[in-house]
Amino acid sequence: MHPDRQDRDAPLRDAEARLAEAVGLSRAIALDIVASEVVSVGQPKPATLFGSGQVERLHDLVAERKIEIAIVDAQLTPVQQRNLEKALDCKVIDRTGLILEIFGERARTKEGQLQVELAALSYQRSRLVRSWTHLERQRGGAGFMGGPGERQIELDRRLIDERIVRLKKDLEQVRRTRGLHRGARQRVPYPVVALVGYTNAGKSTLFNRMTRAEVRAEDLLFATLDPTMRRLTLPSGQLVILSDTVGFVSELPTQLVAAFRATLEEVLEADLVLHVRDIAHADSEAQKADVEAVLADLGLPVEEDDEEAPLQVLNKIDLLEPEARDVLLERCSRQPNSVAVSASSGQGLEALLEAIETRLARHEEVLELEVDLADGAELAWLYRHGRVMARHDEGERASLTVSFDAMNRARYERRRLEAGGAGGPGTRRSGSGRRNGDSAGESR
Repeated sequence: MHPDRQDRDAPLRDAEARLAEAVGLSRAIALDIVASEVVSVGQPKPATLFGSGQVERLHDLVAERKIEIAIVDAQLTPVQQRNLEKALDCKVIDRTGLILEIFGERARTKEGQLQVELAALSYQRSRLVRSWTHLERQRGGAGFMGGPGERQIELDRRLIDERIVRLKKDLEQVRRTRGLHRGARQRVPYPVVALVGYTNAGKSTLFNRMTRAEVRAEDLLFATLDPTMRRLTLPSGQLVILSDTVGFVSELPTQLVAAFRATLEEVLEADLVLHVRDIAHADSEAQKADVEAVLADLGLPVEEDDEEAPLQVLNKIDLLEPEARDVLLERCSRQPNSVAVSASSGQGLEALLEAIETRLARHEEVLELEVDLADGAELAWLYRHGRVMARHDEGERASLTVSFDAMNRARYERRRLEAGGAGGPGTRRSGSGRRNGDSAGESR
């Protein structure tokens, strides 16, 4: 059930759409949906959220349909959850608990399992009161400590705290390992392009279409949780690493955001972020706001006029009416930060690859170089650390147009100095995405 709060300002989402999403989340863990409804809540009750008349009606519905689990699409306090379980005479879980259940079932890698367990324990810690009716049972003291000892709930809270500390240490090791992996990729180096978006926006389908991978992709909320990376070749031949990350959802539990920070660091460290949106969804704008709220919390720019903001990938245009699709395509042609695609059919994929290449080029500087053909080591270094955009061989010299990112541009300068400065290979700067004011053909 979805509580439609009347005491709040007009929500971004329609109540029926929120209910449909809650049903989808429930089906994501194979629950059989017996009944679903939007329940109007004028003034939330501290004890049960719903009014007494609504609670009585829901109790009769639970008894009549023999419902075993009641899902409330809202964040319940521990007291509300306990009181509703007593009143309805069935297990009650809120939106946070439901999402944690999904993540717990879907996590496959060791890292994902650690992150989900940490989030679940952080959530359960504040709800231990639900599990105990013997709070006065105590463990006897011993030795110099004296006293009546430790209440059972205090013992359980302490055990959870100890487990949380161990999990955080394990995840810190994961974070360091990821840092080493990122360092290795930066030395290769390949730019990293990360896919983010609302769950079921089509990220995995787009990932598979672009990289010919076989990541699980289906019409199911949170179909994939663990991040996946594949190599992608852009039209110019440039290689990048494409990363498919976990999907976001409205009111994403704070415990999950904190626990999955190690995974989300892949987004923070990416050279370019692609925000994949289900443009055919009725709540597309609200979903966009939810994703951008999480990205902003991570410290990423989300304002559309910021050149570092994510590239908007408007997916599922094949589900739009022809007229709406034409209007969208025309709009995207005037907005360099938006690309309309269909991951299922491949429409717009070439435009997306070109847009990725253009955005990555903003961070690069293009140099005109002359190298002796006999200097194979120099040519190999340029191909390995730069992007050779053009080459013309004449006599014993090769003229190359090479694009460098900032890091490899600095490496090249050091390499030239070590090789003897002026005696090194000839260099002329032709300009870059960030140095358009430099004159072409400037001597170095």
